[in-house]
Amino acid sequence: MVGVAEAAVVVKPHAYEIDGEAFEGLLVYDDAVTTPRPGLVMVPNWLGVTERSAEKAARAAGEKYVVFMADLYGKAVRPSNPDEAKAAATSVRSDRALMRKRAQAAVDAFRSQQEVALDTSKMAAIGFCFGGGAVLELARSGADLDAFVSFHGNLDTPNPDDAKQIKAPVLVLHGADDPAVPKEQVDGFVAEMQATDADWQMVSYGNAVHSFTDPYAKVPGRNEYNPLVAKRAFEAMNDLLDEVFTAQ
Repeated sequence: MVGVAEAAVVVKPHAYEIDGEAFEGLLVYDDAVTTPRPGLVMVPNWLGVTERSAEKAARAAGEKYVVFMADLYGKAVRPSNPDEAKAAATSVRSDRALMRKRAQAAVDAFRSQQEVALDTSKMAAIGFCFGGGAVLELARSGADLDAFVSFHGNLDTPNPDDAKQIKAPVLVLHGADDPAVPKEQVDGFVAEMQATDADWQMVSYGNAVHSFTDPYAKVPGRNEYNPLVAKRAFEAMNDLLDEVFTAQ
């Protein structure tokens, strides 16, 4: 899949393997910039690698970053509807070791690619919905990145003590009215973080539900785009990334 999400934004497939199995993510970047830029590994929502997720990756990339959209399902698995997406996401979420392994493999594939100039000393991970939860699991695995950002992601984990392995700042951007991430899950996450020395932030946005950054989310009260909250959330992401990348 090669396309233009905005003027000068390039979307290129990038193939890699995990234990002999084929995976294919997307490199998303503004080709008007030729100098090495920081890299963001992006784990998309439960639909996986799609053109709509590429549009979101382009928004995150802007002129500042190169984004690599991770493939957590394998090249042969491309959900075409919510039922297929739920099955694929559940399969990965039910095996957190597998989720972490595939997320880390995407990081490694991104670091080693030679198609676009990348500043490998400045790298972070971001994720949306299912992908937000995956990014938090990557953080809990002790991954060597500069920041982890979850947009309306799942917050639960089967091994809360693993949070003690977090090595970089964590930012959770949450819809305060998100029915997919209930208060009990939020409280559990806060307690998990408070039991560590991790540098973490959680922003709860009023009048926001699940998928608030997704322009295609149109299920009122459950999955619904909120352009103002989306703008604020991306600004919060950029503020953190400016901080961690400038500190180096």
